[in-house]
Amino acid sequence: MLTFLSRRLIASVLVLFAASYIVYVLTATAGDPLAELRTSTARNKEALIAQRIIELNLNVPAPARYFIWLGDVLHGDLGVNLQGQSVNVEVANAAGVTIQLLTLSLLLAVTLGILIGITSALRQYSGYDYSVTFLAFLCFSLPSFFIAVVLKAYVGIAFNDFLQNPYIPWWALIILPLVAGVIWMGIIGGPARRRWLVFGIATLATFSFLLVISLTDWLNYPGLGVIGVGILSIGSGILVHLLTAGSSNKKSLYTAITVGALGMVLYYPFMLVSDVFNFWTLLLAGIIAIVVGALIGRLYGGYDPGQSARTGAITAFFTGGFLVIDRLMQAWPVYTQSSYINGRPIGTVGAVTPNLAEATSSFWILSLDSLTHLMLPTLALMLISLAAYSRYSRANLLDVMNQDYIRTARAKGVNERTVVMRHAFRNALIPLTTIVAFDVGGLIGGAIITETIFGWKGMGVLFNNALKQVDVNPVMGFFLVTGAVAITFNILADLAYSALDPRIRVTV
Repeated sequence: MLTFLSRRLIASVLVLFAASYIVYVLTATAGDPLAELRTSTARNKEALIAQRIIELNLNVPAPARYFIWLGDVLHGDLGVNLQGQSVNVEVANAAGVTIQLLTLSLLLAVTLGILIGITSALRQYSGYDYSVTFLAFLCFSLPSFFIAVVLKAYVGIAFNDFLQNPYIPWWALIILPLVAGVIWMGIIGGPARRRWLVFGIATLATFSFLLVISLTDWLNYPGLGVIGVGILSIGSGILVHLLTAGSSNKKSLYTAITVGALGMVLYYPFMLVSDVFNFWTLLLAGIIAIVVGALIGRLYGGYDPGQSARTGAITAFFTGGFLVIDRLMQAWPVYTQSSYINGRPIGTVGAVTPNLAEATSSFWILSLDSLTHLMLPTLALMLISLAAYSRYSRANLLDVMNQDYIRTARAKGVNERTVVMRHAFRNALIPLTTIVAFDVGGLIGGAIITETIFGWKGMGVLFNNALKQVDVNPVMGFFLVTGAVAITFNILADLAYSALDPRIRVTV
């Protein structure tokens, strides 16, 4: 394995160097980086031109200049741009902005895409399947700028207007619950009695939620409370138990309930100390929670302690997430009523609210600000990727479900949950792993249109501006970052193959 990874890494680095040479020469000869100064009316124009020539080594031919640039890169210096600013700082800031978009949009797209793909494959040729297929192709075919503009106008701006008077009309209280009931009925499927039961429960739950929102101004003063956190934690734990362990493993069920109940016990202590948290302490607390959840599962044991530990770890992850969500909800009224926000919290321009960081040091307020600005561009990127991932997941699962070993497992009497989750699901993820690895490289390059519409200064905007100005060093900084990320994730994809399918082992 180490030999294989070493070969892949060396080959990838050589390809990156060769490609960087080609890109450098093409960019450097694509235009005149002195054009702006040549048309300048400044009295010291000649001095400025001479200074830029020296700073950027423009008196050296482009092929030779590449090796000067490469020597600086090997020492950790990406040079300066046309304005004399450090490219290291410029690329670091742009990459940080783009990584925020990449991480959230990719996680949501992959997770939801796989879930939608699996459910539509299991309900093949049903009304739900046809509806999902139609929506997936619709999102996939729409141009990214159209999706971004629609989200900005009808989700961001319209929702901010709605929050001024969050009243839900009577027709929405009727139509939305019925739509939710139909969706859940299609997802769950099964006999007619079960479908109608699911329809009734989903419709009633949605109607109750919307009614509470309309009567209590919950959107402006949201919160889950200890009861809400407990219900969501235990409910998600039971769902994880049913999907990963099945109803026969009672120890796994006890683990899910225990971890969810422990979240209720820790609710008030967490809220008391929440003001001292920052990103790293919160991450550490999350890791500890997952370890504790796995340990509780191990202590319960049962005929498969690994299943119980897995249930405990995943339930602890969800429980911690619900605690964090509730704490963010508690900070919501303070955030929205701030003079910097003025009751319009969904950000439509930029990555953060100007001057808010200078006005407050609250981790929760600043986190809310980042999340509200992330929402729209993340949705725009997610919807496009989600359509592709759901189609790939559906096609892969249908292909795997028709394999001989699946028919053998069913013939032996294995229940359908085990057939899908243990035998088919992992193998269906193998082709998707390759696609995700390639998409990461594309997304880290920045969605130029999305970043432009929402005013994000990410990698896409950096590359576009540098290319227009024939600014070689930022272009090459962009190329190195995207190339390195692409190499890394393709190697991780190779490792994921062997984890998903034990038959795949790299020995050369």
